[in-house]
Amino acid sequence: MSFDAYRCPNGHVTYPAHTVCPECGEEQTDTVDLTDEVGEVVTWTTSTATPPGVREPNHLGIIEFDVEGETVRALGQLTEPVESGTAVTPVYCEELRDPEAGIREAESQEWDGYRFAPAEDA
Repeated sequence: MSFDAYRCPNGHVTYPAHTVCPECGEEQTDTVDLTDEVGEVVTWTTSTATPPGVREPNHLGIIEFDVEGETVRALGQLTEPVESGTAVTPVYCEELRDPEAGIREAESQEWDGYRFAPAEDA
């Protein structure tokens, strides 16, 4: 599994995927794999009131990546508390939430995805 951003024919990069580019309205047709890229924490917070199945405390960050001169931001869980400006990389996680917690059937959705870890820890 890769951590993909999406690019339109005009070179605009977004995450998550959109049917059309929010910048120019063109269809997004290409993917950009950010799995091995280093991003920077723009801002972060810690949530202590989390949805069912999400670990407490839940550290969240807005991560900025530079993709060939285009900036793209992603919101995601952090593996640990960090400071703004920290270099981070995506780290695959089989379960971002506990599939047995909450009201949805575990088989009805995917539970894996990416968290962000400090680059020296990844």
